[in-house]
Amino acid sequence: MDIKKIAFIGLGLIGGSIAKTIRRVHPQIKLYAVSGHLSTITQAYEADVIENDSMLSLDEISDADYIFLCTPVQQNLAYLRQLKDRIAPHTVITDAGSVKGDIHRAVTQLGLEGSFIGGHPMAGSEKTGFAASTPYLLENAYYVITPTAQTSPQQTERYYRLVSDLGAIPLVLDYDRHDFATASISHLPHVIAYSLVNLVKSIDDSQETMKTIAAGGFRDMTRIAASSPVMWQDICLSNREQLLRLMDLYENQLAGIRSYIEAGDKENMNAYFTSAKDYRDSLAVRQTGSIQPVYELYCDLIDEVGGIATIATLLASNGISIKNIGILHNREFEQGVLHIELYDRTSLDTAAALLEKYHYTVYRR
Repeated sequence: MDIKKIAFIGLGLIGGSIAKTIRRVHPQIKLYAVSGHLSTITQAYEADVIENDSMLSLDEISDADYIFLCTPVQQNLAYLRQLKDRIAPHTVITDAGSVKGDIHRAVTQLGLEGSFIGGHPMAGSEKTGFAASTPYLLENAYYVITPTAQTSPQQTERYYRLVSDLGAIPLVLDYDRHDFATASISHLPHVIAYSLVNLVKSIDDSQETMKTIAAGGFRDMTRIAASSPVMWQDICLSNREQLLRLMDLYENQLAGIRSYIEAGDKENMNAYFTSAKDYRDSLAVRQTGSIQPVYELYCDLIDEVGGIATIATLLASNGISIKNIGILHNREFEQGVLHIELYDRTSLDTAAALLEKYHYTVYRR
């Protein structure tokens, strides 16, 4: 790589994981960080991830080959404005935000299109901070790249190679297409989860009957409502246009199935549910079901030949049958790269203990 210096503004879960991964795969690249907390800088320095052991100004990182903006979306916009007249001609600014429209529009207004490439690593968890970051969080995760109209093919290719080196799967998309897609498969589901929880809360009785008997289906559908309210407030505001468009489309879907139920139209109800089931079953890795209990775990796995086979052999040799196994490419709200589903609770407990014994990092739901 011809990259010599990379700087980070914000070094939490995502920024820290990108930095740790670069340190692992390209130790010759010098990494620096700006953070609002000296404790984060100290922690990263003591972990041998960054070069600076004290706070830096923006001027001191302005000559980096890449500057990663890894703070909340609105803060990224503020830093972008501060960097405009500071960065060197060769510097490329990138970000790690889950919404691209706002920052791309700001880049255009600031005349920075030739010095910016948007990025969205689709990995993460409910945990936050540098302490939660890992050098394998991006392994086999989709990493969306959103060039500007003035990004040269050479700039895109160079950034594409860097993302590939991180072990991620780069996807080059137009930023509007990215925002509509993520609003569909991530932002709208979160809004629905929050609204469903608030609906049940508002109609529960004084004995909290609904909370008491809430079973797998409700918990599975609303698990993501436990995510950070502040983060989702920012995401909804940043992707407001696309999200409102999708909420209207979703209301039309609800109105359609409501009309079938009201009319007792069994044929159309069955066709509607069958269509959804078939599409859901076609997803690469089956997630938690809403009717029957699912016994599953997630495991960190280095992308190397025979990695999955080693785990499968380990479990099989100990009499554990695997119901489903697969790589998670979109782990924005999951931990672990490998998804393993077992047949029963005993198998789940035994598999988790066995993998931990052999020093795999295991996450259980």
